[in-house]
Amino acid sequence: MSDKVLVCVAWPYADGPLHLGHITGAMLPPDILARYMRLLGKDVVMVSGSDTHGTPITVRAELEGVKPIEIVERYHNNMLDSLVGLGLAYDLYTHTNTENHKAVTQDMFLTLLDKGYIFLDSMTQFYCDHCQRYLADRFVEGTCPHCDYDNARGDQCDHCGRPLDALELKLPRCRFCGATPHPQETEHYFLDLTKFSEPLHEWLKDKPHWRSNVLNFARGLLESGLRPRAITRDIDWGVPVPVEGFEHKVIYVWFDAVIGYLSATIEWAQLQGKEERWRDFWQSEDCQSYYFMGKDNIWFHTIIWPAMLLGYGDLNLPYDVPANENLNLEGRTFSKSRNWAIFVPDLLERYDPDPVRYVLTATMPEAQDSDFTWRDFVRRNNDELVATYGNLVHRVLTFAYRRFDGQVPQPGRLEAADHQLLDAMTRAFVDVGREIGACHFRAGLSAAMAAAAEVNRYLDVAAPWKTIKSNPQAAATSIYVALRAIDSLKTLFLPFLPKSSQALHEMLGYKGTIIGRQWIEEISEDGVKHRVVRYDGSKNVGEWAPSHLPVGQKLRDPKPLFVKLEDEVIEQEVARLKGGGGH
Repeated sequence: MSDKVLVCVAWPYADGPLHLGHITGAMLPPDILARYMRLLGKDVVMVSGSDTHGTPITVRAELEGVKPIEIVERYHNNMLDSLVGLGLAYDLYTHTNTENHKAVTQDMFLTLLDKGYIFLDSMTQFYCDHCQRYLADRFVEGTCPHCDYDNARGDQCDHCGRPLDALELKLPRCRFCGATPHPQETEHYFLDLTKFSEPLHEWLKDKPHWRSNVLNFARGLLESGLRPRAITRDIDWGVPVPVEGFEHKVIYVWFDAVIGYLSATIEWAQLQGKEERWRDFWQSEDCQSYYFMGKDNIWFHTIIWPAMLLGYGDLNLPYDVPANENLNLEGRTFSKSRNWAIFVPDLLERYDPDPVRYVLTATMPEAQDSDFTWRDFVRRNNDELVATYGNLVHRVLTFAYRRFDGQVPQPGRLEAADHQLLDAMTRAFVDVGREIGACHFRAGLSAAMAAAAEVNRYLDVAAPWKTIKSNPQAAATSIYVALRAIDSLKTLFLPFLPKSSQALHEMLGYKGTIIGRQWIEEISEDGVKHRVVRYDGSKNVGEWAPSHLPVGQKLRDPKPLFVKLEDEVIEQEVARLKGGGGH
């Protein structure tokens, strides 16, 4: 495994608050991986940001009668609060409306143009006479020619996942006025994907560590044949085309947004005061880069972005693209437009972040679509998080605090059962680490919970609350062993449950942080201020290793890690969802 790890997270459009589909599909998985890699001592950078140039933003701006920048600022700031609230520890979460991103994007464009991978040609694009303008792909809706889904976008069908050209749509309509647009020629720049077919075939040949659904989808796209794709548009919101005579056109969002991984790393290095540090993660052979997104973005990250990297030259290709399938909500597809979604700001008003992270990880759609239900949320919170793990921690810490002078007791001679439990914790680090390292996050969480169940079984037999009167030394030994096991569980659960792991770390008497420091910062770029999320793990005291809890360490007054939920929550939340109350 490489010493450096670059974790790239898909850029959400800044056109609305984040919902659970965003978190489960693209944002929580990389945070789990990054936290694990940091505990291993790897040099990790996790980057992303808000996509400010997407056509959904201009659509919302037009509907509200405001400028796109107003939509961007509103929802970008909203997203920052959600990311910090959920403990998603980006080294930098920025946005694409910065001078740095503009410069990196234009450099990529001009380099590919100079090397002959971008060419100028005319294209037929829909034009709306009623709105008197060309319609970008997402400004057109209609029926998918492949699956007959009647609400497909002009760039992609959300139902079957196929990339589209707007002109392929059956029964096309203008997104704004509903009128039928007509084809009209206009001049644009194209990325010549045909020149990358063979190198992409070669690159995709040897990917045994990839998820089969991702690899099969990418190979299928190649087999169906690549064709040039327009990368500029007749709109006025985006990165300007850096060619004389094209000032009225912009670089289209799908070309611009993926460059954000590179520009964000460059911005991160600048904020570190080490402007060349980005090269360690983009040009070093000793770096593995992971790209996380939902399945609708597989096309861009396994074909388009690798082609751009190959054309630009001297930049690392993705090591893994562990895209997720879709998370449904109470049996239906998440839909912001139809108000069928659970938005993060609203959710965090009522629930702590770790139970949310736990349930989303346990139901993560890694290989196939999965379903989030409020009944499952309450069941998993109560039966797994509280009953198996939380109650274990609380009863052991409470007993130790009250019966052993608030400190880790001195054990007697460890018996076979004691050694067996501690050995089981050591094996758990191998099992959980193997699953997380392979991006099997559900399996990793399950292995961590299985380790917690082992501790419960040990205590059922040892029963220190019973032996304390007849054999205090035996009780001290079993509590010492249980405390060490719980100390190990703290680390095993940390990638999944950072807030509660830090709380447990402190209750066990440790000082310092095992989760790093995360904050929102306002930075200035050429006199223009913008807000970002940053993370610093340089003073972390945690490591991916079993407990070394010392005898005699002072414990702190224990408090429950998690709260049991009443069954009434299910009815209340389903009613709120159906009524659109805050969701």
